[in-house]
Formats: sequence, structure tokens, C-alpha cells
Amino acid sequence: MRRREEGSRLMNSILNWLDHRTGYRTLLHEALNEPIPGGAKWKYVWGSTLTFVFAVQVITGFFLWSAYSPSTLTAWESVYYIQNVMSYGWLVRGIHHFAAQAMMILLGLHFMQVIIAGAYRAPREVNFWLGLVLMQIVLGLSLTGYLLPWDQKGYYATKVATNIVGVTPVIGPQLQQIAQGGTSYGHHTLTRFFALHAGVFPALLVGFLALHIYVFRRHGITVSKSDETKPAGSFWPDQVLMDAVACLGVLATILFFTVWKGAELTGPADSSEAYSAARPEWYFLFLFRFLKIEAVDELGLAFGALYVPGAIMGVIALMPFIGHWKLGHRFNIAFTFALLAGASFLTAIALKEDAADKNYQAAVKAAEFEGHRAAELAKEFGIPPTGALSLLKEDARIQGPKLFARHCASCHRYNGHNGLEQVRMKEVEENGHKTKVEEPATAADIGRFGSREWIKEVLTNYHATFESLKNAGEKGGKFLDGEMAGWVKENADTLKKSENADSLKSLVEFLVAQGGRKELQPFDPALVATGKEIFKTGKLASGSFTTNCSDCHALKPADGSESLGDGAGPGYPTLTGYASHQWLTDFVKNPAHDSFYGSDHNLMPAFESKLSDQDLKQLIDWMVGDYFRSK
Repeated sequence: MRRREEGSRLMNSILNWLDHRTGYRTLLHEALNEPIPGGAKWKYVWGSTLTFVFAVQVITGFFLWSAYSPSTLTAWESVYYIQNVMSYGWLVRGIHHFAAQAMMILLGLHFMQVIIAGAYRAPREVNFWLGLVLMQIVLGLSLTGYLLPWDQKGYYATKVATNIVGVTPVIGPQLQQIAQGGTSYGHHTLTRFFALHAGVFPALLVGFLALHIYVFRRHGITVSKSDETKPAGSFWPDQVLMDAVACLGVLATILFFTVWKGAELTGPADSSEAYSAARPEWYFLFLFRFLKIEAVDELGLAFGALYVPGAIMGVIALMPFIGHWKLGHRFNIAFTFALLAGASFLTAIALKEDAADKNYQAAVKAAEFEGHRAAELAKEFGIPPTGALSLLKEDARIQGPKLFARHCASCHRYNGHNGLEQVRMKEVEENGHKTKVEEPATAADIGRFGSREWIKEVLTNYHATFESLKNAGEKGGKFLDGEMAGWVKENADTLKKSENADSLKSLVEFLVAQGGRKELQPFDPALVATGKEIFKTGKLASGSFTTNCSDCHALKPADGSESLGDGAGPGYPTLTGYASHQWLTDFVKNPAHDSFYGSDHNLMPAFESKLSDQDLKQLIDWMVGDYFRSK
């Protein structure tokens, strides 16, 4: 007991000494005993939750700052480290990411509360304007933070924002150069945005927040007339409890999205690649959709992105004067709700259009995959001195589909799309209006080329496999009516007989085995041996081919045995190593070679001079599945 009393006296003496030097008891009394006319209310919590979320941003931002490296060669890499290597880095980054989004929602709720309650009117005009300044700073924090991961999504979305700055009348180009650190968009853009996000804007926010709270405490809470007659309460403990519960609710929501969804990281920024999935964050999406309205687009980017938002902010800034009258206050409320309804409507339209846009959804999916792929490669091989982007540049799984879309998809399709799961579109005129329709393929879909399914389809349903050639003009029509088409027509019914099911399976297995492709292994030795005899002799379990395969096609088996035939010359592709990496490489280089279609029958251009050796290798590696796959 005596020790407890002595400890209590010691603690009191320390607190008294501290109070004598700092006056903290007076400060706490002033902070916690603020009178609240009408008592504590849940509607008063929004300002406190905003302050709380900002504090969360500062704390998590400090930990992120300690591991972040702001340069074009290290930004994505350091975020990858935070997300995948640093202990609980994913949690810290997720909280920071979703707290930023929560801040925008809370900002809107707080703004609505202020307008509805009339807390912008005299004598609170200055505090209202300080709140508008804080709103702009928060928007600035959101915009600058978007770029810092230096991924494709943030890179292109922020590039759009700096282009908007560039259309500012008179000083636009100069402002854009200041924002992006020169005439080009790169390293200096990143460092300037980092300085703004981690230094300038937080310092400004702290300063203006202190002013905002000071002026707020000077005039107190705005209460309704009905609350003025009720007994006054104090900030402590009732309002503090409500604020604490609201802050915990916000934090729980942030944690839920952090665990459930996580902070996104798409592939490293690449200025050489177009990015059709570029979109701002959801809270700027309404402006993005507004700029797409035809009438707004015709009036120019400056009109939609600067003049209209500027006029709206002008009206908001004038609300303290407009609200002097009862009718003016009603106008302010109506204007606010109309503004929020319009923004919500445009956001909903943008989301609906994006959801219905298959090409956009494919681009989003590809961007997400690139992020996962880059992390996967970094984990397996480490990040080279040239940065994580070089991992993707050298990866056939990423570059192959892009090369196919760029060089092959004008004629071919890959499982119905352009390799990137997008549909090629062309503009046509219908009933006097321009519209976009799907561009028809003029060559075979090669998504399953060389597989068992492909070969079986060619042997039994030739026209279905090469149906797209009907769109290739007279030469495509001749191909569809050529000798191979006639052979399939004569022999398909025989091959499809139930008693020949094993014969067909054996022939397909033999032809597939010639390529030796890893993703098609293992090959059944017994089936391969039987298929070899069928290829040579044409004899099936029931019946025979009208013409043996070896009569037309040259083939030296993969097992090293003697050649099964020398073929019938140009126009009858050799099947030696059919669909293998080397066969495809030689074919793509020069399909008109005598070993393939020959100059008289070929429809496909030669790519030997159109693709570099590296590009050709990556394209073929992707087609045959020869790339790193994680376990």
C-alpha cells in the first residue's frame, strides 16, 4: 500500500512538473470540454474521421517511404519489395491505398453535412474556404500518389492528367513542363510527384488543417434551431466516444478491403507500349466520362477539364454569399445534390460501358496478368540491374501475344481473339452513321495449332478449320477447294467410322509427336508406331485412304528412322518436325518456300525481314508454350 501511495505521489509530481512547464492540462481542458449545443450527434463524426484517416495515411506513408525508391528503375521494384517481400508490407500498402479512397468518400460526406447544416454561412465563411483548400490538397495527394508505383495503370492515367494541365490557357505548356519536370514524361516526373506527395502536400494539409480546426473551435458547431433549445453537452466523453466508434468502423472497412482485395500493382510502366485500359481512380471517373460526351469533346479538352470544373468550384466558393438568403441556401443544397447526382450518374455510365467493352476488359485482365507475371519472374529470377521491365521484355509469355496482335492478327485469330483476348474492330457506315463492327479473319484460327485437336479437325473437318479463308478473295477460295480439301472430303467419313477411332487417334498421335512440343507430351509410343504405319501405307482398321499421306507430304520421323516420303514438291508442306519450334520458325520466315506452300499457292507474307530474331523467337516460344511456368 505504501509503495502504491509513493508511486502515485511520484507520478503526480511528474505530471505537475510537466503541467507547470507546458500547461498541458489547460490544453486538454480546452480540447475536450468544448460545449456542444444539443449534445453529441453522430452527424458530427465526419470531420473527426477525416482527421483520423489522414493520420493513418501519415503513419502508413512513413513506413512506405522507408522502403520506397523514387526512380524509374527502382520505383516499381521497391513497391514489389513492399508488396511481396517486406514483412506485412502488403498490409501497410493496402491500408494506405484504401485509406486514400476512404478519405474521398468521407470528404464528400463531410461536404454534404456542411452544406445541409448551413455551416458555410457567416461567421464561418473563412472556415468553409479553408475546407475547400483542404479538398484541393486531398485531390492533389490522390493524383500524385497514383503515379508512385510506376506501373502501367498509374503511368498512363497520370500522363492524361499532365496533358490536361497543358491545355491551360496562355501558360499551359509551361505548367505542364513544370509538373512533369521537362518536355518529356519520365524520371523527373516521378521525383516531382513524389516530392509533392510525400512532402509538399502533407505539410500544406497539416498547416491548413490546423487553421481549419482553430477557426472551427472559434465559432463552434453549427446546430439546428431545434437543438439550440436542448441542454448543451461537451466533447468529452460522449462525442469522443461516437467519433472513436466511427473511426473504428472506417478502419475496419479499410482492413476488410485490404485483406479481401489488396492494393493493385500492374506491370512496370512501359512508354513504348500502348495501354488501352488507362482509367483514373473511380472518384475521377465522372470527369473522364464527361469529357467523352460528344458535345463536350467538340468544345475541347480545356472546356471540359478546366472551364466547367472551374465554374463549379466558383459556384461552391460563392456559396457563403449565396446562402445569406433562405432561397440561396436551398439553391446551395439543390446544387450540391445535383452535382453529386450528376457525378454518380456519369460514374455509373462509365462503369457500365467499361463492363460491356470486351476489349477494355481484356486490356484490364492483361494489365493485371502483367503485374502478376512480373512479380512471378522477379521471385524466380530476381530483378536485374536493368529493372523489372526487362523481365517482361524478355518473357515470351508476355511478348508473344503482343507480337501476334501486332503482326499476325490482321489475318489470323488466336482462339477467336487477337492474342490479347481483344476483338479486332473496323469502322463501317450504316444508315449514314459510322459504327464499329468486328473485322473478319482471312486465315485460320491458330490458337490450337499443332495440337491433337487441331490435327484431328484438319483431317476430318477441313472446311471448318480454314473457313476464314473465304474472306481472303479468289486465292483463299482456291485453297478451300484445293487437293487437301478434296482429300478430306473423300476420306473424312472413313476416318469418322467408329471402328477407325483408334486409327485416327494413332495417326494424330504420330503427327503430334513429330513436333516434340513439351506442352503436348507425353506421347504414346504404341499409338505413334501405329500412326507411322498408317501415314506410310494409308491402311486403317476398316478401309484405306484414297491417297497415302506420304504420297504428297515429305516426312522424316522424329525417331530418326528412314524418310517416309519425299513429297510431291512445292505446295505440299513438309511434315518433318511438324509444328515444332524450328518448323514454325522456318514457316513464318518464308511460307512461300518450296518446303511449305510454294510461291503459287501461298497467301501469307514472309516475316523474315519484318521480325527481328528475338521477336520471332518470342512469338514462336509463346505459340509452342516454351516459356517459364511457375509451379
